[in-house]
Amino acid sequence: MLFCRYSKGVHSVYLKITIFARATFNIKTLMEKSVSDRQRELSIYRVTIAGSIINAVLLVLKFVAGILGGSAAMIADAVHSLSDFMTDIVVLLFVKLGNKPQDEDHDYGHGKYETLATALIGIALMGVGAMICCNGLTKTWAVINGEQLRSPGMIAFIAAIVSIALKEWAYRFTEKVGREVGSQAVRANAWHHRSDALSSIGTAFGIGGAILLGAQWAVLDPLAAIIVSFFIMKAAYGLIVQATNELLEGSLPEDVEAQMVALAAEEEGVADIHNLRTRRLGNKIAIEMHVRMPGEMSLYEAHEKATRIEKRLREQFGEHTHIALHLEPLKVNGCYVSPTEMNQHSRTSTQS
Repeated sequence: MLFCRYSKGVHSVYLKITIFARATFNIKTLMEKSVSDRQRELSIYRVTIAGSIINAVLLVLKFVAGILGGSAAMIADAVHSLSDFMTDIVVLLFVKLGNKPQDEDHDYGHGKYETLATALIGIALMGVGAMICCNGLTKTWAVINGEQLRSPGMIAFIAAIVSIALKEWAYRFTEKVGREVGSQAVRANAWHHRSDALSSIGTAFGIGGAILLGAQWAVLDPLAAIIVSFFIMKAAYGLIVQATNELLEGSLPEDVEAQMVALAAEEEGVADIHNLRTRRLGNKIAIEMHVRMPGEMSLYEAHEKATRIEKRLREQFGEHTHIALHLEPLKVNGCYVSPTEMNQHSRTSTQS
């Protein structure tokens, strides 16, 4: 007869074993980690400073072109570039904080700073989009009420073309670095560059149309600004939702979790995986799961299997992935059983 009970003692392998898989590094590994983190931080600094230089140049160019060319869309675009410049500063500050190693007060590190930076960038982007939309609506309403808008000058059109080329280039190299170093904040900043390029495309169409068709079509300038503002706000909404989900400890996508379960199930002896919990820690992730193995397995063997599972997960999701495995013995009829009882049950089943 099988009894539901927990056994205590050195050989009670069927007891629930909790293994918190925190990396045990030797001096060499610590040095490699330190170098890797410095290289990551340096890459982020370089790409962000490069983007800041482009933003500073375009900021001056757009304001001058907007004022001299009499283009409301170009001035709104200049304000957008100003927000880009400010978010560059946010990225530099928060990535520096996010790369700080774990300490006594932060067992999981400081990766959430990058997520917070992503949220701030999204909020700033939403504000810029709303401002551009409001400005365009005001100008359009003025035209509807009979006000004559000034046709924008050629300098504003040239500035828009230059902005498109530079900001699309900035988007591409920033997105590339963001993917390589796994930084959400850098990738969010890349989308800020792309939104500025989109804004400039709309501005160029509006200004070009107003120049070619004459002063009576000058309303194309603010209309273009309104259309572009919706693209900007859509991108901002996506960033805010993503960052908010991570700050509220949202789980990783189902397909990613399924991959984690599949990797753990590859280990021989693993019979059941349950209570999977995942979340993102800035540019890193955390994985917690319960794994059932045969109760007669020795503690040493169970530990070796858990270590191999951790290795597979880190190879797939990054060496700094936080992993917590909770090992349990198999259940029979919903109850944990000792190895002795399990053997008796097996012999009884065989004789039957």
